[in-house]
Amino acid sequence: MARRVTASCVAILPGASSLHAAGMRVFASNGVKAAVEALKPQLEKASGSTLSIEFSTAATLRERIEKGETFDVAILTDDAMAALAKAGKVAPAQTRLARVGIGVGYRHGAPKPDVRTAAAIKQSLLDAKAIAYTGNGASRPAIDRMIERLGIAKQMQAKAHLTAAGAAPAAVATGDADLVLTLISEILPEPGVELAGPLPSDFQTYLGFSAAPSPTAAGNANVVSLIKFLKSPAAASTYGAKGMEATQ
Repeated sequence: MARRVTASCVAILPGASSLHAAGMRVFASNGVKAAVEALKPQLEKASGSTLSIEFSTAATLRERIEKGETFDVAILTDDAMAALAKAGKVAPAQTRLARVGIGVGYRHGAPKPDVRTAAAIKQSLLDAKAIAYTGNGASRPAIDRMIERLGIAKQMQAKAHLTAAGAAPAAVATGDADLVLTLISEILPEPGVELAGPLPSDFQTYLGFSAAPSPTAAGNANVVSLIKFLKSPAAASTYGAKGMEATQ
């Protein structure tokens, strides 16, 4: 069941006693961060719980769960969730929420790079002095494959600016990189960064995201309500506004 925490750990809503104030720990991938942050008030209302949400890469959160760290709900990539379910680390049934493609971001006010075709994105990458992407991000394998297929792996070695979880878009905003390659849902909310466009269809990869409870929280009514809301029309609308596509 969902963990209960003391009043010293959470803000208690007016009229609620600390005895009945439920706290819920959520692990969520950076790919859904903008959507989950926007939905947080509605999620807390729907679940009747105060949410403690931790964001990182799916790979990092998967590793923490595999090592036995406690949580109530995870929202990770479909691949990470499938691996955790196979290992018995999340409940067997996952709820598919949304998917998102990879895009290219550039600094606001700079000339917009052309990324519409293979030839165009190749030239834009070669023209950039530094290109940011997350070292262990879920989009990294697709980015590496694109670079290899474009035949510019050697040139990119000197340009690659590998960042920690969630920091790639900010590297463009601060001027540490000219371009960022990451999920579109991570580019759109970053102040000072504009979306040049998605990767060309030849290179595009869509990452799906699912929600699942921990095995011990699977039967908790608050957890069930939270995941149900994540699949609601209201949540789907927010996914769309944040650059994602709701999964039917």
